Amino acid sequence: MRYAETGYNLEIDLASGNIERVETDPKVMETHLGGLGTSVKLHWDRVGPEVEPFDDENMLIFSSGVLNATPAFSANRTVVTFVSPESGLLAYPMMGGFWSAELKYAGYDKVIFRNKSPKWVYIWINNDKVEIRDASHLVGRGALETQDLIRMEVNQPNAQVAAIGIAGENRCFTASIEQGRSSASRLGGGAVMGDKKIKAVAVRGTKDINLARGEEFMQHMKDMMQYINFRNENPIPDVMTILAGIGSPQEMVHTDEQWHTENFMWGNARTRRRGFWDKEISEEWPKVQKEGIKRLISCMNCPQHCGALISYKDTPRYMAKCFGKLTYAMAAYVDNLDFAWRTLQRATEYGLDSFSTPQIVAFGIELYDAGILTDKDFEGAPTDKEGRFVWLLDRVARREGIGDVLADGVYRAARKIGNGAEQFDHNTIKKHEQLPLKLGTLDPLYYLMYATNEKISITQIEGNWPQSAFATMEQRENFVKDWPQLPDEKWKQWLLEWEQRGEKAIPFFPTPDICSEIVDWMEMLHNIDDACCVCAGMSSFCLKPPYHIHNYPKILSSATGLDLDEASLKKIVNRSRNLHRAYNNRRGMTRADEKPPEDHWKRRWPELEENLLSTYYTFKGWDQNGIPTKERLHELDLDYVAEDLEKRGILKDGQD
Repeated sequence: MRYAETGYNLEIDLASGNIERVETDPKVMETHLGGLGTSVKLHWDRVGPEVEPFDDENMLIFSSGVLNATPAFSANRTVVTFVSPESGLLAYPMMGGFWSAELKYAGYDKVIFRNKSPKWVYIWINNDKVEIRDASHLVGRGALETQDLIRMEVNQPNAQVAAIGIAGENRCFTASIEQGRSSASRLGGGAVMGDKKIKAVAVRGTKDINLARGEEFMQHMKDMMQYINFRNENPIPDVMTILAGIGSPQEMVHTDEQWHTENFMWGNARTRRRGFWDKEISEEWPKVQKEGIKRLISCMNCPQHCGALISYKDTPRYMAKCFGKLTYAMAAYVDNLDFAWRTLQRATEYGLDSFSTPQIVAFGIELYDAGILTDKDFEGAPTDKEGRFVWLLDRVARREGIGDVLADGVYRAARKIGNGAEQFDHNTIKKHEQLPLKLGTLDPLYYLMYATNEKISITQIEGNWPQSAFATMEQRENFVKDWPQLPDEKWKQWLLEWEQRGEKAIPFFPTPDICSEIVDWMEMLHNIDDACCVCAGMSSFCLKPPYHIHNYPKILSSATGLDLDEASLKKIVNRSRNLHRAYNNRRGMTRADEKPPEDHWKRRWPELEENLLSTYYTFKGWDQNGIPTKERLHELDLDYVAEDLEKRGILKDGQD
């Protein structure tokens, strides 16, 4: 009997229509757990570095994680993997909701799509019955509308449906895959899905998932629930609101947005509006937010309420999450949340990533204001800033006119437009738009996270270490007093020594050696989450989370029957992390690509940055070009990877 996993993948060849239920090797769980880990292994084995994003051979994998569909709190993520049309690297956006659990209840751990369909289709998975259905009547429909139509068509109101809108149909490089109250948004999974002519994947399952030691597992969940209740009743003091509790983060719950609106940048990551959150705004925005929220909602088996059902005036109802409530208003320089609610609904129906897309539209408008784009490019556009922004958003989703250029993302659009447009591309890493944030002094921890992680998007990388030093020793002592999630007690001293100014302040403290340990720890937790498909808001993203390195091995052991301790769990996720790294190295990624935007910090220290990168590479067991060494790969039982990299001339004997 297989525990915590079904032991089967569903493989669909879209070109031939062949559907296979494929039994998986149980040893793969032992070596890569599940979720992202096992998906990376599939891509390594079956998608060569010569494969381009829109080639037939680019696989699209929807994966559950090893804890999905069990009673594990917040194990509800679906990880979607593909070679990204935006970055050219292996991407893995995730979505919450109920889809991944439904897939496992139907009897599958993953759905693997190969090749392309000759016509538009949607997939209907109903336990053992799997159909490729005609979707010609759904072409041009919105992502949310498509979900509702399919549920009615299959007569299953509880079916979970992941769908694309017209942005995915048109292969916009920031097209998302929408599902309920969540989406797989980063790096263009919707575009790959559209390229394969998959309009949606619907699933309904009623089977059981087995646990190896159920009573022991439930005791771990009982202990976790006690901690979750404690944290909800006792928010962490002296930190920003969204970090004081747990969740992903609870943007729909919190109405005080002074920190975001005054510290994050408006427009094309250009303007920092100190003093924006004045008395009038602080009264108006919470009022409009509460008017828009019909009710707060959760993902599968989650005790928090990070999302919301939005029912605002005459705008069609939709479900929203996280930072999308601010991104469009801030990008458009519109000072009301009314615009945000309406525009977010429009973009969600289009199926567009609400982190990248607002910056892309703001970038286009900035080029127009600078005279680089002309009246011809904006012919027919309204003159008011709200109308002009939405007009351009529409054209990006439809790939019409200048929107066809912008739909490839800021990096590629800037180089295609030319005439100085490159100067306005100042917020991308590895061709991907970052959070619109510009700061004063180089932060060494964030420098490493921005530069080196395979996720690329900073909001998916940061984690358990406080974002800045506490002002007083009393605050530091209070914070470290109750911090059982730490991997080692010595780390408490680092926080106690960390100051806001002076010799023990950024950029020179934490030191490169300490930074390497902290970033590796936070990254490791993300990789455990991504194998289990646990929400980062319950683990790797928030301060003092319910899931951590000390209880994860026990939870996983009781669920799977594997005999895991902290060391063996770390080895598994390090194996998957280095395999992912090698995959991207094989696609051409090197040290030269690992640079945050030049203006991300006003005060930079180039020598320190190079030292940070070199120190971190050494700590990770990588050479100075950012490639895992033969020795490191051998330690992780990845000798076959070293052989491949050597054959390709990427890894050379004796290379430092």
